[in-house]
Amino acid sequence: MPKLDSYLFREFAQATFAALVVLMVVSLGGVFADVLSDIARGRVPAGLMLSQLGLQLLRYLPLILPLGLMLGLLLSVGRLYRDSEMPVLIASGVGPKRLLRPVLMLVVPVVAFIAACSLWLGPWAQDYSQRLIQAGQRTLLVSGLEAGRFTELPGGGGVVYANAMSNDGTQLGRIFIYRGEEGRMDITTALTGSLNVEGTDRFLTLDDGFRVEGPADGGKDFRLMRYVRNDVRLPDADQVTDEDDPERLSTLALFGDPRPEAKAQLHFRFAPPLLALAFALLAVPLARSPPRQARYGRITFGFVAYVFGMVLMLSGTDSLADGKIPAALGLWWLVLPLLAFGAWMYFSDGRMKRPAKA
Repeated sequence: MPKLDSYLFREFAQATFAALVVLMVVSLGGVFADVLSDIARGRVPAGLMLSQLGLQLLRYLPLILPLGLMLGLLLSVGRLYRDSEMPVLIASGVGPKRLLRPVLMLVVPVVAFIAACSLWLGPWAQDYSQRLIQAGQRTLLVSGLEAGRFTELPGGGGVVYANAMSNDGTQLGRIFIYRGEEGRMDITTALTGSLNVEGTDRFLTLDDGFRVEGPADGGKDFRLMRYVRNDVRLPDADQVTDEDDPERLSTLALFGDPRPEAKAQLHFRFAPPLLALAFALLAVPLARSPPRQARYGRITFGFVAYVFGMVLMLSGTDSLADGKIPAALGLWWLVLPLLAFGAWMYFSDGRMKRPAKA
């Protein structure tokens, strides 16, 4: 590898890695907030927090990596212009076209990884995440129930408290359950309890306890019952997506699926790597700047262009799923013009204009 290519590749790779680290930290905070929200609503077991965090982050990589790649190139090429290295290289015969080799040395592996995440790892992560949630819904752990803490049941159907709980979440001790519906409240206590699953329904079998039922507005119509055994049906947990949901299907399975939602999902998976290549080609001419120009002006412009492209991709995917855009057109109306524009901008960068004829 020529020394110039090695030097430029190292500069591009370091800036891209730094940009990706910052973006991953920011994205991790957002994904962590979403996972905590699902745990608080009883949709995800607390024990699955780390696995769900990793799987959800894997799904968002095809949307994060193109931005990191573009920002890294903008920063590194912009530094070359700002430190007057690019003018020296251009004066010695190394123009923007000569930069194509070190640029592609970085862009090709990153685009290939984006394609792998978008076409394979992302759908696998979505399907595996939903399967973990389905398995967790067969135990009380899906409600985020912990011994010694009041926990809201899924769907806001009430509050449950257990003084003790087994490791698998099926056996409880000293239980308190509050449920409210149509202006009446139902309070149930029990010495012990266990979880039973019948089909898709979940029941708490309570032993040796009391049940008080009456108005919630302060009336006197109360009823007290002592029981030896009482089965309490738990509210349904938030439903996960169906197994035939296009987001959970593999890319190969989407090719044979005639549904508009499947066609939209297929185009949605092919778009990120192609958009990443287009944004990477655009980054080099966008980074061109005089030595004393504002440092972050072009970066802001590139970020706005990325956001605009992603908004068009997401809205186009929704329009495809709704049948407003023909499946044959897909997202090619966005990807191909942007690729052509990026290639034209890259290869025309630095070209001298012909002098006007006298």
